[in-house]
Amino acid sequence: MAMDPLLNTVQQLLGVPDDLERILHAPTRSYMRDTEATASTPVDVKEYPNSYVFIVDMPGLKSNDIKVQVEDENVLNISGERKRTEKDEEGEVKYIRMERRVAKFMRKFSLPADCNLEAISAACQDGVLTVTVPKLPPPEPKKPKTIAVKIG
Repeated sequence: MAMDPLLNTVQQLLGVPDDLERILHAPTRSYMRDTEATASTPVDVKEYPNSYVFIVDMPGLKSNDIKVQVEDENVLNISGERKRTEKDEEGEVKYIRMERRVAKFMRKFSLPADCNLEAISAACQDGVLTVTVPKLPPPEPKKPKTIAVKIG
């Protein structure tokens, strides 16, 4: 039995709010890109007595492709972009296989209160980025105050 055209139209109109809801609440491209960049950047974090160390593999990147920043007073942001190294000259290059990722990467870490944000250092050697965040020295314990007792 064929569906009534009026009933078919009503069902389509009733489905529009669901489709509209899905479109309006879909993640943005930038959100998806940031999520993928975060997920694809593995980081080792070590704690030493005097510092925290973040180690990130970044083969083939130059220092100007890597950005290390402190945001919002205590958030360490390690980001950058892996770019294509060769330029296709007038279409002469034909890729047979392309497996190396050309993408942005990013990781954010909330730093503990004992970090010395003014002394953070970063070095990249042999494709490994090492970010060192020194710890502040522990506060001196307060000495008890001695009060002289007067005899009267």
